[in-house]
Amino acid sequence: MSEIQSVRRLAIVFGDQLDIRSPALQELDKRSDAVFMAEADGEANYVWSAKMRLAVFFSAMRHFAETLRGEGYRLIYKALEVDTPERSFSDVLGATLDHLQPEEVLMVEPGEWRILRGMEKLAKARDLAMRVYPDPHFLCPIQDFRRWAEGRKAIRLEYFYREMRRKYEVLLDESGEPVGGKWNFDAENRGTFGKEGPGRLPKPPGFPPDSITRDVIKLVNGRFAKHPGQCDTFAWPVTRDDALQALEAFVHERLPHFGDFQDAIWEGEPYLYHSLLSAALNLKLLRPLEVIHAAEAAWKEGRAPLNAVEGFIRQILGWREYVRGIYWWKMPGYLKENHLGAEEALPDFYWNGDTPLVCLSDAIRSTLENGYAHHIQRLMVTGLYALLLGVRPEAVHGWYLAVYVDAVEWVELPNTLGMSQFADGGLMASKPYAATGKYIQRMGNHCARCPKDPAKATGKNACPFTTLYWDFLLRHETTLSKNPRMSLQVRNLDRLTEERRAAIREAAEAVRAQPDGRVE
Repeated sequence: MSEIQSVRRLAIVFGDQLDIRSPALQELDKRSDAVFMAEADGEANYVWSAKMRLAVFFSAMRHFAETLRGEGYRLIYKALEVDTPERSFSDVLGATLDHLQPEEVLMVEPGEWRILRGMEKLAKARDLAMRVYPDPHFLCPIQDFRRWAEGRKAIRLEYFYREMRRKYEVLLDESGEPVGGKWNFDAENRGTFGKEGPGRLPKPPGFPPDSITRDVIKLVNGRFAKHPGQCDTFAWPVTRDDALQALEAFVHERLPHFGDFQDAIWEGEPYLYHSLLSAALNLKLLRPLEVIHAAEAAWKEGRAPLNAVEGFIRQILGWREYVRGIYWWKMPGYLKENHLGAEEALPDFYWNGDTPLVCLSDAIRSTLENGYAHHIQRLMVTGLYALLLGVRPEAVHGWYLAVYVDAVEWVELPNTLGMSQFADGGLMASKPYAATGKYIQRMGNHCARCPKDPAKATGKNACPFTTLYWDFLLRHETTLSKNPRMSLQVRNLDRLTEERRAAIREAAEAVRAQPDGRVE
């Protein structure tokens, strides 16, 4: 056991709560209380976590442990080694609680429903007092969101976002109205790079592995050797200082063009003008208001245009808070939502990128290499294909949770089941994000060297996205016809003859039989 033999209060710090100003830490007496952190196989294997995701979490945790020690906290840190016997977080914590017999356990709200319930179970079994603090890294408390949502016939991001803007007085003029005369500049943020491409892009700052991170990478490569992905390109911020440097670099170098090109994609360019700050935010190395205020200051000082700043702030002050509110409002049942009755298996190539479909191969290989893909790659490439194919939503969720360095269930699950897969039937998003391969062609360059033609739904070189799009409309025609925002798309089915419908269905069955795109 630990050298610490007794404590009065024990603060639990989870791997995504790496903030020295945590309210659970502020309550501690450094002489009589202690902090508990642990690396556990159960969290690594709950989903088949990719190596880069594991390395980011473990490295950030070990760096934060050093911060705690430097601040004088008594720390119980249970690190994994390559040959440590397999263990779960609850087993390690349970043994620690049994040994130390603390009077009280303190913690901040965890980011997953199952972890909160597991903690409640541990405390109840030991008749142990447990104090749970609201997470100060979120700007809309869980109960506030529930009160807002339950009083409405339908919830929509736009109205929630406006209230959050007013509450925090962000991008408002002196009269309390939105600067620029409107709340949302999304219509201006759909630019493409054209045939010329993005040209010379600003390079995001990299953070080469230090000795702590190198030890973590060795651990991951040894203990989790069979997990997907790799750590060779590790460059993520894992300390608060790193994260602040990453924020400054984004605001100065990429935010000015973020709005124009936030929906664009380009082969071999995984980052473009995106912030790469989501992992640092979700690990709590950055605080949302400091990020929002940094972006707002860039607009006020004339360093970034309003459409870019508003679009970026909407992702944090609006979308981030919105998805977290939905998660805690609707769990645990939300995990099992499957409005469209999708039951296909997730294709194997999602774990290795082995497909001739260039857009999918590029997005997946980059994901496995870097632990990252931007939101259009997630929503309109990998997510779109799974939606059209009819993959079981919980399987899609498991993949997204496993492969991305910024994935914590509170943010990943609603984005995947609600927005990407429409599994909640429109609770979160007002329509399915369904499109043909022509959308991908319009937004980037992948189709130029792909063997499939995005204009064709049938035939030898038909694009599987286009085939499956029309089949998706046919399969769900009755359901989708009731959705006002899908009416134009569904009406397009009227021009299809029975022969054409049959041909599309046959082509779609061939794609489902060989979803990697190697249909002859």
